[in-house]
Amino acid sequence: MVKARGSSGRGRRDLKVKVKTARGRKPSSTRWLQRQLNDPYVTRARDEGWRGRAAFKLIELDDRHRFLRPGAVVVDLGCAPGGWLQVAAERVNARGEKRGKPQGRVIGIDLQEIEPVPGAEAHVMDFMEEGADTRLRALIGTGADVVLSDMAASSTGHKQTDHLRIVALCEAAAEFAFELLAEGGAFVAKVLEGGADATLQAELKRRFERVANVKPPASRADSSEKYVVATGFRGRE
Repeated sequence: MVKARGSSGRGRRDLKVKVKTARGRKPSSTRWLQRQLNDPYVTRARDEGWRGRAAFKLIELDDRHRFLRPGAVVVDLGCAPGGWLQVAAERVNARGEKRGKPQGRVIGIDLQEIEPVPGAEAHVMDFMEEGADTRLRALIGTGADVVLSDMAASSTGHKQTDHLRIVALCEAAAEFAFELLAEGGAFVAKVLEGGADATLQAELKRRFERVANVKPPASRADSSEKYVVATGFRGRE
């Protein structure tokens, strides 16, 4: 259960944890472990009950662009482990705990099962399968107000190949959003440094009133990730 609600502020730790390379552990694994232990967002996520530091990325994006409103219907593509579901359920009032405000709905889909998130529904589904949008539309009715995607393709170690795979994944998520969003809706997805691919950027600008490419503070400085935030969907063609 979430004990406190996050904002865009950063946590602090007084002492830096140093990790020695253990027998059988690769130096890269040691660096990753040391980074995790000294990451203030990892500490805050644990203390506040979020399922990982990625929750703060969505918090910061929404604090800036305000697309998660009480009463909204949200679909989270690739929802594991559930941190974005937690944030969305909190902000759209999916549990109905905010009296006097409309109750929203949060639906997550992923290739694997996840631990239940209070106020959210999680379905095992591949959004790239034929008919997936029809199945989801049957679940939500008139359409989604927000489609989220924090998905990233598995790294191959080859920079150009990884870039193309992430671009393709983002394009697929966008096409899915075009079929699912209600007029006025929003699409938020992980992209790479520099923002969305030029072709996708042009398509988003044609279909949405506002498009921004943002690197939230919670995104690690050495990471090439950014997020595209498109709001004011003009409707399906």
